[in-house]
Formats: sequence, structure tokens, C-alpha cells
Amino acid sequence: MRTHERQSGSVLLIVVVLVALLAATVMGHLQVNAEEIQLMQNHLHGVQAMAIAEAGLNDALAQLRADSAWNKGFADKPFGKGAYTVTIKDATIASAATTSNGFSARLEADVAIAPEGPPYLIRIDELRINP
Repeated sequence: MRTHERQSGSVLLIVVVLVALLAATVMGHLQVNAEEIQLMQNHLHGVQAMAIAEAGLNDALAQLRADSAWNKGFADKPFGKGAYTVTIKDATIASAATTSNGFSARLEADVAIAPEGPPYLIRIDELRINP
């Protein structure tokens, strides 16, 4: 009878160890999945911020096509789930965006404006992303 009790105890110990290993494996996979979801969300919000910054740049280019002397820019202009601020200094247009989640992106474009118009032809000589 004692042999049977030892065998039962050994089997129980093996089962407990296997359940613990299985639980650790499952927890590891859950942790990896949670990190992947967070990385995906961060990427999505970063892309959203870049799209808002591009919208600010395009808004400024549209204003310049209509009036080549325009240099007022925009301050915290709402767009989608965020806002952009555009500044113009000499031939450089800077568009900074922030999403509602706090992610940000910045674009700077060096432009040249043709003298004949309106609409004025605008050429982007250099574009910098998150300078």
C-alpha cells in the first residue's frame, strides 16, 4: 500500500510541475501579445500625428497658392483627433501636430514660390520629417 501512495505522490508532483510550466508558458505568451498590441497602438498614433502634420503643411501650401505673401500660419487648428500649428519663417514652413493621445510629429518644408500667379506655383526644395 505504501508503494501505491508513493507512486500517487510522485504522479501528483509531476502533474503540479507540468501545470506550473504550462501556466508560465501561457503567461509568457500573454505578455508578448500585450506588448505587441501596445507597439501597434503606438505606431498607429504616430502615423495619425504625422497625417495631422501633413494636413497642416497642405493647409499652409493652399494659403500660399492663393496669396504668396501669406505668413500668418495657424495656431492649434483642430484636425481629426488632434491639432496642428504652422509657422512660416522666410522660405521654411513648419507644421507641428499633436494628437488627442499626446503623440506628436513635425514636418518642415523649404519652399520656393513662383512670382506669377495666383494661383502661385510652389516647389518644395527640401522636406524634413521629425527634425
